[in-house]
Amino acid sequence: MTRPTESLPPDYFDGIYAGNPDPWGFTTSAYEAAKYDATLAALSRDTYGEALEVGCSIGVLTRRLAERCTRLLSLDVAETAIAAARARCADSPHVAFLHAAVPDAWPPGRFDLILVSEVLYFFTRADLARLAGHMVQAVKPGADIVLVHWIGETNYPLSGDDAVEALIAGTAGTLEPYRQTRTDRYRLDVLRTIGATP
Repeated sequence: MTRPTESLPPDYFDGIYAGNPDPWGFTTSAYEAAKYDATLAALSRDTYGEALEVGCSIGVLTRRLAERCTRLLSLDVAETAIAAARARCADSPHVAFLHAAVPDAWPPGRFDLILVSEVLYFFTRADLARLAGHMVQAVKPGADIVLVHWIGETNYPLSGDDAVEALIAGTAGTLEPYRQTRTDRYRLDVLRTIGATP
């Protein structure tokens, strides 16, 4: 298998959503629902003051995550997806949305929680290093960084395992794995600032 040598561009995702408004079955898949349950169960706090979701897609997980956040900023590279997420969370005024392509665009501020679900394998190692640099600067002391990624075969720049391990390596010295679990289909990693109390 020949993998792409560059991070997947915004128009790749625009094309996917143009063909299917829910291309990964987020609204219908029992697998996705169970994975969302596990993701939320991995959060160490009942409520996070400032949270960032990177890659919110159509906002199915965003809506559930919003219940655990005082303020939540969710971003995605696909404008169609952002519009759907905004509509899904219209009754949650504490949730804001941003159409942005990381790592080139990164929002200002510092966060108690950064959630990155099913997006890291879309990037090259070089762009993951840049993303890791942004995260290191954006975390508050004791922040949680939650990574959830498919570990099966992909035709993206990296596999799920390689992408997550690259991100972890890129944040070493500031963040460290706090909890790591695997199923036969995905891995869930929680990183935390070094020295933070459990």
